[in-house]
Amino acid sequence: AVRLEQSGGGSVQAGESLSLSCVASGDLITRYHMGWFRQAPGKEREGVAIMYWFGGNTYYADSVKGRFTISRDTAKNTLYLQMNSLKPEDSGMYFCANGGYRLDPDDYTDWSQGTQVTVSA
Repeated sequence: AVRLEQSGGGSVQAGESLSLSCVASGDLITRYHMGWFRQAPGKEREGVAIMYWFGGNTYYADSVKGRFTISRDTAKNTLYLQMNSLKPEDSGMYFCANGGYRLDPDDYTDWSQGTQVTVSA
């Protein structure tokens, strides 16, 4: 299994930026896509952005395209999410995850503890 330690997040005003980091450790050979997911109160968890760890291909949810950027530092085994032009609807608990192939959270087997992102209007 892969252990994921997440940091970042917080509270900002609409239009501002936040970033998230996720350090992976453990059985790193099992990484396929790593990604970021979020869950708002009363809503299902949804995919935000994923990246194929070894090839660098990225995929984004339509709602964040052009505003969020997923990246990685292979030497540090760290996944990042830069979130710009944040909107109130971006608020929620954000998680990083490993082991899937699509933006569907059901695909993923390893999850971080999550951090809260709150965007005020």
